[in-house]
This record gives sequence, C-alpha cells and structure tokens, in this order.
Amino acid sequence: MGRDTGGKCKQCRREGEKLFLKGDRCYSRSCAMSSRSRPPGEGPKKRRPRRSQYLLHLREKQKARRIYGVREKQFRNYMAEAKRRKGVTGEALLILLERRFDNLVYRAGFASSRQQARQMVVHGHLEVNGRASNVPSRLLKDGDVVSIKEGRRSRVKVIIEANQGREVPTWLEKNADAMKFQLVSTPNVEQIGLSIATNLIVEFYSR
Repeated sequence: MGRDTGGKCKQCRREGEKLFLKGDRCYSRSCAMSSRSRPPGEGPKKRRPRRSQYLLHLREKQKARRIYGVREKQFRNYMAEAKRRKGVTGEALLILLERRFDNLVYRAGFASSRQQARQMVVHGHLEVNGRASNVPSRLLKDGDVVSIKEGRRSRVKVIIEANQGREVPTWLEKNADAMKFQLVSTPNVEQIGLSIATNLIVEFYSR
C-alpha cells in the first residue's frame, strides 16, 4: 500500500493548523507551525490566491485524511459506509475514523502519534480481547479491550510513560499499570473535538 512520503510539518502548514503528525515535536517549541505558519511555497510578500469552493472542500477532505493517516481509497470506502448508515453522513464518517484500531491506541496514550500507533499494531505489539490483531484499520466495538502482549511490554513501557500527561478521552477507560484500555462507548462528534467541517467533505464527494 502506498503512503505519504512528504514532510509531516509541510502537511500541517498546508492545512494551516497542527495535525499532530510528529508526536512529541508537535507539543514542543520545535514545531514548525510555531514559526512558519504560511503554506509551503508562499513567501511573506506573496499574495494568497482567493480560495474557490472546490479548494475549500478539497482542503477539508485532505485535512481529515492526514489527521487519521488514511489513503484516498480507504477514505472513499469510509465515506461510502457512512452514507449507508442512519443519521448525518458527516458525523458517521468521523465516528468510523475515530473507531479505527490505530487511532484508539494513540488516543489512549499508548503512542505519541497515530503513525507510531499504526506501526505498533502492524508489528504485533497489541491484542484485542486477548487475541492478537495487527490490522490498523480494524474498527473496534463498544466493550473491546486492547492490551499490550505480555512479551512486548518492556518495549512499549517507555512510550506509555512518555505519554502519561496526555488527557485520555472519556469514551476510553485506561489502566496504565496493566497496559490496557477499553472502548467504553462510541464517541459523538462533540466528544471527538476535532475542527473538521464534515459537511464540506460530504459535499466534495457529492459533486
């Protein structure tokens, strides 16, 4: 599967806000958004072009894709699934993305970024309900318990300790000592707390 090979900081600057793609660096003064908030290629004297409606829709879609680290084909599949579900399509899309295995590992503070969480899942460090699982795109259900494999705990312990200060969402119940967490309930859009205009994404795919 293909992947984005461009600079992570450039992606944040392109979207005009922090997407927290580089873990600890995003929370420090070293973050490029602290000193260079202009999009790549735009100098201080260059006049920004007027944004068209298409560009507004595209940028919102790209922002969501980059935050969750999914490819275009995957994102289209999530969009198609969201349309099949009852309720508001944009909200259903965001909830599907939030329930991804790698995203929940990051949200629980078991990784410093979603990319690192994806790597941990692929490398087989975690299990769901006591069974090994190495599929980052797996959608977890309410009540699912994620834990670090017994033989991998010494490798992951340092990462978990480094992220102890991060706030854990209310829909997750974390036990740092036992190195596990549980998806207590499916979050709603307000609880997710990301500034993503999902209506623009729905309009982009409705063209």
